[in-house]
Amino acid sequence: MNTYKNPLEERYSSKEMLYNFSPDHKFRNWRKLWIALAEIQKDLGLNITEAQIAQLKEQAENIDYEKAAEYEKKFRHDVMAHVHAYGDVAPDAKSIIHLGATSAFVGDNTDLIQIRDGLEILRAKLVNVIQKLSDFANEYKDLPTLGFTHYQPAQLTTVGKRATLWLQSLVLDIEELDFFLETLRFRGVKGTTGTAASFLELFDGDYSKVKTLDKELSKRFGFDKVFGVSGQTYDRKIDAKVMALLSNIAQSAHKFSNDIRLLQNLKEIEEPFEKSQIGSSAMAYKRNPMRSERIGALSKFVMSLSSSSALVAATQWFERTLDDSANKRLAIPQSFLAVDAILLIWDNVMSGLVVYENRIHKHIMEELPFMATEYIIMEEVKAGGDRQEIHEIIRVHSMEASKKVKMEGKENDLLERIMSDDTLKLDKSKLKEVLNPKNFIGFAPIQTKEFLRDEVQPILDKYKDLLGLKSDLKV
Repeated sequence: MNTYKNPLEERYSSKEMLYNFSPDHKFRNWRKLWIALAEIQKDLGLNITEAQIAQLKEQAENIDYEKAAEYEKKFRHDVMAHVHAYGDVAPDAKSIIHLGATSAFVGDNTDLIQIRDGLEILRAKLVNVIQKLSDFANEYKDLPTLGFTHYQPAQLTTVGKRATLWLQSLVLDIEELDFFLETLRFRGVKGTTGTAASFLELFDGDYSKVKTLDKELSKRFGFDKVFGVSGQTYDRKIDAKVMALLSNIAQSAHKFSNDIRLLQNLKEIEEPFEKSQIGSSAMAYKRNPMRSERIGALSKFVMSLSSSSALVAATQWFERTLDDSANKRLAIPQSFLAVDAILLIWDNVMSGLVVYENRIHKHIMEELPFMATEYIIMEEVKAGGDRQEIHEIIRVHSMEASKKVKMEGKENDLLERIMSDDTLKLDKSKLKEVLNPKNFIGFAPIQTKEFLRDEVQPILDKYKDLLGLKSDLKV
């Protein structure tokens, strides 16, 4: 307890994402890359034996991290430290480990593997949140609720239609995630400045063998596309792009969390609150929206980190500089871990979201008489009244009713005022019938149904095998 621990590891992120960015996973991928490099080089005619490759494979899981740390302290170079540690346990193959390669061969290719696999982990969580939001939107597509613009009461919408706004953001996010993965390129085998000069020597000037090595190695690690050109490293725009994508998911989550917090204050919708959960150490009655607040906190962190990778991409010099390395070690894994946690919490919130329909209806009826004034004016004109005179009558009644609500804390009595006004000629018996909230929600139910059918369901059908996530939180 006397050493700093990263809260993302201790409190928030999933085991699979933590392992994806773990040192063990990284260094095992390094060894897989070295084995694949040697195998393909042998197939292309280099003097590498089956026995050497067999020994590399036999010792692939035998990683002496203490010895590697000793070597790194001596060499001040992490890749060479692991080359030597691997060579110690595979001495017959020591001379061909990392043959012709530069540090970015294992470093950058492994980074791209982790980015790809990390996005696939996030996609599964994203799809599960989309499903729960879709179910919620469908269940409440017909339930009227007070809409807000500028956080002021506006025309009515429905609870389900509002949920489609949260969903729309996630649809855009998963489209971007899918496109990123479809177009993601592997670094492959490029050499120290991207010219493959070392492989020119190894293959006696046969460029076709270098191209074969590059493409075959990329395919072995699941990449259909490989960078045609690079410096020593893959284009750092990749990091900036993936961080922007993670930031976009965080933005969507933050919007949702803000809305839920505001709705919980209105006592209309509430995030899960467990039987023994304590909302406040001082105020025993409180039910704080701590899950939504945690989403907001982590989302701000992710959004703030996206600029870091943009700065790195913008300030690389020529074929490479090393001022990206320490930044990448911090920013990229932590952004993935944070978004992983955000989606877990979001899924958890959606699993127990509570809707208080009577409270929602009460708020509607406090404002609906004001919204009905345009209808009242039109009906009065149809009954033979003068539009401008009627407008003034309704305006006066509205101001008086508003004064009662705001200054005296009383109920909205606009409807009663209008019904008792003998100067108005409209059929007042129909007025209460008209003030059914469902008459003021426009096409919200239809829009919700169409959106879920046309845009959301195809995503759920495409990724049906990813559904069924159980989102238990650590704290």
